[in-house]
Amino acid sequence: MCGRARCTLRPDDFHRSCHLNGRPVRHVNMERYRPSNNVAPGFNVPVVRREDGGDCNGAVVHCMKWGLIPSFTKKSEKPDHFRMFNARSESIREKASFRRLVPNNRCLVAFEGFYEWKKDGSRKQPYYIHFKDGRPLVFAALFDSWKNPEGEVLYTFTIVTTSSSSALEWLHDRMPVILGNKDSTDRWLNDSSLPNLDTILKPYEETDLAWYPVTPAMGKLSFDGPECIKEIPVKTEETRPISQFFSKGENRGLEPKLENPTLKDEPVVINQQKDTKEEPESQDSDHPSTTNKDDYDIKPKLKSPSTKDEHIKINQQKGTKDEPETQHKYHQSISNEDDYDIKTDVTQVSVEGVAQIPGKRNYEELSSDAKPIARETDRLSASSVRKKSKSADDKQPTLLSYFRKTQ
Repeated sequence: MCGRARCTLRPDDFHRSCHLNGRPVRHVNMERYRPSNNVAPGFNVPVVRREDGGDCNGAVVHCMKWGLIPSFTKKSEKPDHFRMFNARSESIREKASFRRLVPNNRCLVAFEGFYEWKKDGSRKQPYYIHFKDGRPLVFAALFDSWKNPEGEVLYTFTIVTTSSSSALEWLHDRMPVILGNKDSTDRWLNDSSLPNLDTILKPYEETDLAWYPVTPAMGKLSFDGPECIKEIPVKTEETRPISQFFSKGENRGLEPKLENPTLKDEPVVINQQKDTKEEPESQDSDHPSTTNKDDYDIKPKLKSPSTKDEHIKINQQKGTKDEPETQHKYHQSISNEDDYDIKTDVTQVSVEGVAQIPGKRNYEELSSDAKPIARETDRLSASSVRKKSKSADDKQPTLLSYFRKTQ
């Protein structure tokens, strides 16, 4: 956390940013300082520390490298400034690298702002955090010195961090310890009472912080300039749950099942009808044949149990001869298809219906050998009945009888 910052302050701005006005200030190694909009560990940055010796009022603006190298580091080791560029405030009194520094090696770091990355899956978006009024941010820090194999003394520092404030917890779970006023900077720099430091090692909850997204190109150390802090628009892509993606696939897979079931069953019914004409005994009563509209109109009438029984009685009592009323009732819309009517009526009679009528002819008596005789008898009887009905039935006069009366 807090691995990038912006520091373009002039050398005289550091002690003023740390509220050291009126105190004697000395500068050390300031020629190493290079202002930059993209400061990273390993860069030379000015820090403010107490003056060595007995002068408690004096302060030093000392240019040090960001990234702590403990004094006990072996001379054969290569310094790694990215290893300890931050120190957790919760453990600075426990870890050997920090606990010996807390009593006398505290310092202040002034930055104009710092960068933090928001993780969005595999993508990271950097944000620039700063004060709204533009004044520098002052961080609590610890410093140490290490002598390299050539005998040169190297001064390095680390920034103390704490848990994130409520305003920035959406961005990261950690933030630097920000000392926002003169009282906090004086206590961190000069107070010898260690328990009092806990009151300032806490998240900064004031409302004068601001932030905005900047270009991801500043993630490269070589990228420097005003473009680092230029605000950019962030593309907000609409995110959908993965369950919706699979639900669409499931819906596409269910489309064939949403077809009209009658259309699927129609070829099956036609096939069953063809089998019925060849073998009437094997026809399924649950799937009546529907070859034309007239046959379909007869079906609802034949579904009633009373209609079935009445039709059975008529056919069994009179053989194959039907009364005019019966023929008019069941075969009014059918012309020249008496054979098919007999077949439909007989095949839709269930075995249970036949068993309920004692003394009548069973369905088995109408064998395939007797069907041609029955059909011929039906034609003769039907024609004779029509002739009788024309001359004897006064309730239904025909057009010919009307003209005879007029003559």
